Amino acid sequence: MASLKDMRVRLASTKATQKITKAMQMVAASKLRRAQAAAEAARPYAERMEKVLSSIASTVADINSAPKLLAGTGQDQVHLLVVCTAERGLCGAFNSSIVRLAREKINALLADGKTVKILCVGRKGADQLRRQHSSRIIEVIELRVKTLGFEHAQKVSSKIIALYENGEFDVATLFFSRFKSVISQIPTALQVIPPVFDAAPVDGGASASYEYEPDELDILGELLPRNITVQVFRALLENAASEQGARMSAMDNATRNAGEMIRKQTITYNRTRQAMITKELIEIISGAEAL
Repeated sequence: MASLKDMRVRLASTKATQKITKAMQMVAASKLRRAQAAAEAARPYAERMEKVLSSIASTVADINSAPKLLAGTGQDQVHLLVVCTAERGLCGAFNSSIVRLAREKINALLADGKTVKILCVGRKGADQLRRQHSSRIIEVIELRVKTLGFEHAQKVSSKIIALYENGEFDVATLFFSRFKSVISQIPTALQVIPPVFDAAPVDGGASASYEYEPDELDILGELLPRNITVQVFRALLENAASEQGARMSAMDNATRNAGEMIRKQTITYNRTRQAMITKELIEIISGAEAL
C-alpha cells in the first residue's frame, strides 16, 4: 500500500491537473465564440457560391467545352483526399472522427482498385494516417496560426489546383468536421473536383433564363478556382469551431473526472491516516499496559 507521502503527492498532482483542465476549458470557451461566429458567417457565402455555380453550370450545353475543373478528366481512377484536422490534441474525438471517415473512404476506394493520394492539412491527421497510409501522403500543410485567414485557404487550394492541372489526380474530396454544437461535430466529406451540385434551382423556386456577360464559360473559369478556395476556407473555419467545441467538452469532462479522483483519493488518504493513528495509539496503550 502507498505511503501517506505518496498519497499526498498523488493528490497534489491531481489537483494541479484539474486546474490545468479547468483553465483549458475556459480558454476554449472564449475562443469558441469567435470561431463559431466566423464559421456561421462563412456558410451563407459558400452555399450561395455553390448555388450560383450550379445555376451557371446547368446552362452549359456541351460539358466537354466546360473548364476542366467542372468537366473533370473523364476518369475517376486517382483520388486525392484532402484531410483537414487540428494542429493540437486534447480535443476529444475531433481529430479521430475525421480520420476515421477518411480511412473508410480510403478502404472503399482501394477495394474498388482506385489509386489514393492524401493531402493532410493539420499535423494530427497526418500523425494518425501515417500509421497505415504513410506511402500515400504526398504533403502535410501545417497551419500554426492564431487567426485563420482567406490567404491560408488560398495556400491549400493553390496546391490542390496545381496538382490537378499537372494531372496528379481525377477526383478531389475534402474532409472536415461541420460544427453543430459544443457536443456535436459532424465529420463531412465534400467533393470539390469535379464539384457535385444540388439539382434544385436557386432559392428553391422556378428556374429562370439568364443572359451572361461575359459568357458562361468565362464566368465558370473565374469562379471555379475561387469556389475551391471558398470551400476550403469554410472547412477550415468549421474545423476551428468544432475543435474548440470538442476541446471545451473534453476539458469539462476531464475536470469532472479529476474532481471525482480527488474525492476518492482524499477518502483513501484520510482512512489510511486514521488507520495509522489508531495503530500507533494501540501500540502506545499496549506498551503502557505492559509496564
